[in-house]
Amino acid sequence: MKFSTRRLSALAAVAVTATLSLTACGSSDNNSASGGGNSSGGSGGSASGTTVTFIPKNLGNPYFDASDKDGGQKAVNEFKGKYQEVGPDTATPDGQVSFINTAAQQGVKALVISADDPKAPCSAIKQAMSAGTKVVTFDSDTSADCRDLYISQASAEGIAKTQVDQIAQQIGDSGEIAILSAAANATNQNAWIDLMKKDLAADHPNIKLDGVVYGNDDDQTSFDKTAALLQDHPNLKGIISPTTVGIAAAARYLDTSSAKGKVALTGLGTPNQMRKYVKDGTVTSFALWNPSDLGYLAAYAAKALVDGTITGKQGDTFTAGTLGKYTVGADGTVLLGDPTVFDKSNIDKFNF
Repeated sequence: MKFSTRRLSALAAVAVTATLSLTACGSSDNNSASGGGNSSGGSGGSASGTTVTFIPKNLGNPYFDASDKDGGQKAVNEFKGKYQEVGPDTATPDGQVSFINTAAQQGVKALVISADDPKAPCSAIKQAMSAGTKVVTFDSDTSADCRDLYISQASAEGIAKTQVDQIAQQIGDSGEIAILSAAANATNQNAWIDLMKKDLAADHPNIKLDGVVYGNDDDQTSFDKTAALLQDHPNLKGIISPTTVGIAAAARYLDTSSAKGKVALTGLGTPNQMRKYVKDGTVTSFALWNPSDLGYLAAYAAKALVDGTITGKQGDTFTAGTLGKYTVGADGTVLLGDPTVFDKSNIDKFNF
């Protein structure tokens, strides 16, 4: 594999800050790597295909299993590239940095990242970009100056309004609610919560938001936070959890508590996680986009950047396999589409 002088100079800088190799990560108790499809995992740039490394917020998260392995890997296989997924086992603001550094050292052509923090990984990302690696964020963005494109699951306004509309319908547009979010630094959740607050104040004056708590996208922490919310707010009528880990943990708690059928729960979840709770009446409805489509679109966007058919400027267009044609919007953002609401009438039509 040949490197340009520019790449070699940049990679030298990366090497100074890199703290782990993939081999080391694989042997760590706290970090993991996995490859698949037509990839042996861990190889650098390929003369015959585009190497794309997915870095989720954390491994073992069903949401990212769907977006990365089901969607991203499918796309990479279609364009005969090489797919790899690496990342931390626990979502922390700087937990992705070592994986970004290692991928840049290996000369991967593109990184596809769901950022745990908008700023913490930026220094590592910028070094990777200076080495020639194209960077696409998806699901949760970084600052716009440290990526080439952001693949947004839906407009932030649409996601926030869908969740507020769902809880308002379920509690009769009146009463106390709370929000169970992911990490306090999560860019996407914080943007949605800010918009939810504005929507509640403007259009739902009889709904009171008691507060926002954080489960850190950890099942047990989210479960415990749900229990604490019900104890601290005995008049609580509803919970919004804009995170797949949080809503599943909250549903699991409600399902076996005296609050079942009394406290509404909605938010963002996957049909496979929530099917049981929708069918047994714990949850009436929730929403999500198709994470597999999100990862699929992100992989094709990465390929378009690597191929040079787009640069990430507003108005650029590219074709994402079976999803069709997409246009780059303002701030280098590509919008997947509107979220889908799942309930008893349609949940069995989806399998992710």
